[in-house]
Amino acid sequence: MSKIKVACETYTWQMPGEGYKGKLDHIMGVVNNSGFEGIEPETSFFHHLSDPIKMKEVLDKHHLKLTALCHVEDWLGTQETETEKANADKWIDFLAHFPDTIYLMVQMPGTDRNNLKERQANLLSCVNDIGQRASDKGITCSYHPNSPEGSIYRTEADYKILLNGLDSTVGYTPDVGHMAKTGMDPLSIIKQYRDQVNLVHYKDMFDDGSWAPTGEGIIDFDAITKYLIETNYDGWIVMEDECDECITNPDGVTLNDGNFIDANIRSLLS
Repeated sequence: MSKIKVACETYTWQMPGEGYKGKLDHIMGVVNNSGFEGIEPETSFFHHLSDPIKMKEVLDKHHLKLTALCHVEDWLGTQETETEKANADKWIDFLAHFPDTIYLMVQMPGTDRNNLKERQANLLSCVNDIGQRASDKGITCSYHPNSPEGSIYRTEADYKILLNGLDSTVGYTPDVGHMAKTGMDPLSIIKQYRDQVNLVHYKDMFDDGSWAPTGEGIIDFDAITKYLIETNYDGWIVMEDECDECITNPDGVTLNDGNFIDANIRSLLS
C-alpha cells in the first residue's frame, strides 16, 4: 500500500476574490467532506489561525493534516527585503509547531521577463537563504514554479537553472498543470528531477491551455500517480483546481475533485 496521501490547496477559494479570506474553518469543512486528508492553505487565508494553537484546534476539528504552508512573495532583490525576511521568519516560527508540514515558497509572477538572468539569480538567493534558516530549525522546504507569462521559471530551460540552483535545503514541487501549460511533458520533468520532488500539485488543463475541471482535461494523472508509487514517493499529492467554475462555486468544485480522487486515484494508492 502506498504511503501517498491527498490534500487540497486553497487557491480554488482565492479565485472568487476576497470573500473567503478569513474563512479557513469553512474551507477545511469542505475539504474534509470531499474526502481529502490534508490542506495546503496560502498564508493570506490564515487570519486568526496564524496562532498555531488555534490552527491545531481547527485542523483537529476537521480531521485534517496541515500538509504545507504556501507563502507567496516577490523576492526581487539579491537578498530578502526586511518585510520579506520578517514574514518568512514568522512562518518558520509558526511551523515549529507543525514539524511535518512543508514550507512551500511561490514567487508572485511579474508582468514580463526582462532582466531574466538577474531575476532568476535573485530568486534563488532569497529562497536558498530561507531554506537554510528553516532547515536549521528542522523545517522542510519546497519551491513551486508557475506558468504565467511574467514568471521567471516557466520553461524547460528555466527549470534546468532553477532545479540545479536550489540548494539541498529546498525541494521541488512539480505542478503538472503549470508544466503542461508551457508545453512540457509533466511526467518527463518529474522523472528528470525525481530526487528533488518532495510535494506534488495536481491540476487539469484543456488542450487549448485553459484550466479544466479535474478529469476533463489532458493531464494523465493515472500515469503520473503510478510513477510516483513505483519510485516510492511517500509525500503528498495536493489538488489545486483552477477551472472557471471555481469563481462562482469553489465548494462544489472541491466536492467534484474529491469524487475524482475517489474514483481514479485512491484505487492506485491502496
